[in-house]
Amino acid sequence: MSKKYRKGIFVVVYTLDKDNSPLYLVLKRKLHWSGYEFPKGGKNFLESNLHAVKRELKEETGLIPTKVHNHRISGRYKYKKELSDREGVIGQTYILFSARVNKEKIKLDEREHFSSDWLPFEKAHFRLTHSNQKDCLRIVNIWVKQRY
Repeated sequence: MSKKYRKGIFVVVYTLDKDNSPLYLVLKRKLHWSGYEFPKGGKNFLESNLHAVKRELKEETGLIPTKVHNHRISGRYKYKKELSDREGVIGQTYILFSARVNKEKIKLDEREHFSSDWLPFEKAHFRLTHSNQKDCLRIVNIWVKQRY
């Protein structure tokens, strides 16, 4: 079987606090690796990017976005090891989206994540595990600050 990249999406999820400062959602990962991330996932065959964003957000957090923005930033990364549930897949591509949500109770997919936190930019940036996600958070934070 040929080695390939799985198509996917990154979703930087934010809400605004009382003074319109953004808070970002970070999730503590437990499936495949341990660390912090924001919601992300693979796209299903023939699924639109927008549908994938809404589906992954609902599956991983129980949240429904009030606003979704495609930042038209893409990238890819290799997995550190072969994943048993992704035979022949060596990594994932992604397109960056942001999703504004109302701050509600998070309903984690407990197979994938241990916990979640709403954090201001600096703390969220520090907590994220991977540099590509830190870069994506920085891009979204600049975009959010220009709008609110």
